[in-house]
Amino acid sequence: MSDAVDRVVVFMDYQNVHGWARRQFLPFGADPSDGHVFPRKVGELLTARRRRESELMEVRVYRGRPNPERQPGAARANDRQTDMWERSDQVTVVRRNLQYPSDYPASRATEKGIDVAIAVDMIRLGMSGHMDTAILFSSDNDLMPAVEVLWTIPQCHVEVASWSGAHRIRFPGTQQPWCHHLNETDFTAVRDTYDYSDKQ
Repeated sequence: MSDAVDRVVVFMDYQNVHGWARRQFLPFGADPSDGHVFPRKVGELLTARRRRESELMEVRVYRGRPNPERQPGAARANDRQTDMWERSDQVTVVRRNLQYPSDYPASRATEKGIDVAIAVDMIRLGMSGHMDTAILFSSDNDLMPAVEVLWTIPQCHVEVASWSGAHRIRFPGTQQPWCHHLNETDFTAVRDTYDYSDKQ
């Protein structure tokens, strides 16, 4: 990388980020809608913490979308939240429809294809020259292959982020790549407490 300002793109594995925030910082039994964060604020915080002069280019958020026929209220809240976040031209939300098992609602709906979407975009943007640094915010080791690929690309640096006390992605036996550990004070600073439900 040159001495110019680093162009940073943050990739957020949102269900993972949200779930770990709840486990680390919220009391047991907290409302399921609690624990959300504003992606742009997260991106700005991570970019400001870097040792090199950096500019936030984009925050890319990857998450599932409930089926409006199966979960109409949750789907509307998800749509409203996405609309709110994307009012910033620095935020892109990539959503894939949740998959529902045959015994739903006894079994929960699940995300499918999110890890693949993140990995493809990280590698695609890293190889295209769109960014100088990728920061992956996730504790999911299934995303390690994407990190490994970017690690070998000279023109793109890769870092990771996790909540303090959560699992972090790393190469076995090392502290690499560099990890941004965000604590409860950081969580409070970026927290999204807006009520996106039909009550609004």
